[in-house]
Amino acid sequence: MTHDDIEPRSVATGSRLGAGLGFAVLSAMSFGLSGSFAKGLLDAGWSAGAAVAVRVTIAALVLAIPAAVSLRGRWSLLRRNLPLIMGYGLVAVAGCQLAYFNAVMHMQVGVALLIEYTAPVAVVGWLWLRHGQRPSLLTLAGAAVAAVGLVLVLDLISGADLSALGVFWALLAMVGAATYFVLSANEDNGLPPLVLAAGGLTLGAAALLLAGLAGVVEMSWSDSPVVYSGVTVAWWLPLLGLGVVTAAVAYVTGIAASRRLGSRLASFTALLEVLFALAFAWLLLDELPRAVQFLGGALILVGVVVVKLGERDTALAGPAVPAAPATEVVTER
Repeated sequence: MTHDDIEPRSVATGSRLGAGLGFAVLSAMSFGLSGSFAKGLLDAGWSAGAAVAVRVTIAALVLAIPAAVSLRGRWSLLRRNLPLIMGYGLVAVAGCQLAYFNAVMHMQVGVALLIEYTAPVAVVGWLWLRHGQRPSLLTLAGAAVAAVGLVLVLDLISGADLSALGVFWALLAMVGAATYFVLSANEDNGLPPLVLAAGGLTLGAAALLLAGLAGVVEMSWSDSPVVYSGVTVAWWLPLLGLGVVTAAVAYVTGIAASRRLGSRLASFTALLEVLFALAFAWLLLDELPRAVQFLGGALILVGVVVVKLGERDTALAGPAVPAAPATEVVTER
């Protein structure tokens, strides 16, 4: 192989990496907006159920045609993977988003998301208990660091007033995110990621709307203007942003990033969502966590990174159940 052969290949690899990082940052930024957009609507009179239902419905409609194209007529894949799509749509999409939006009704956006981002640690525990995939010492150390960070985020040491109901909803959102990671770990089903996202969004939207009609989930909305840091906007503007920007765009760019970067590198860049969520909550809602909560958030992020590094060591040690990727959809999902 000559030098001329190597140089174009290296240029192409660098271009692919750059594009992947660009998609990953855009995805994290898009997802990070969801909590702030939603809280403005909730303060204006929308229920969490209604906000999630509209968001998921808009995203499902936007992704329907691209998903159908990527399926390329292989409709049997939908029937074969129906249980996976149902679990993804009901728990990882509808349940996770509903829990997260309920959480931000009772606590700050950044704090709720930091609690949800302990999901990778929960996945490690599930794989250990359910599949016997014993974590490495590095993974256990990362889990311990994240646990200390969670204590600081909850501000348990100082005895500060914190909504128990908000923490409950945030922990349920963590379970939903962890469920997504577990369900999306299997790459042998032949289902394109875009189809899984669109199918899950469609089923999630249908489930939420049916639950609303049955009175199981509260569905209330308002045409009152929405206020963000003193700026008043029409109600439909943040709603459209929730569906198109924080769901459809976020899912598609997340998938594009994971295909170019691989699950491990993309999972690290997905942590940027927390930083973007904190920045948007500060700019749009004038919310800023306490200093001790910032420290706890940093420990959670460090713990998750260490857990991911430990997963690599576990994978290199021998055959095991595939570790869950944290990329194609991000956790509040």
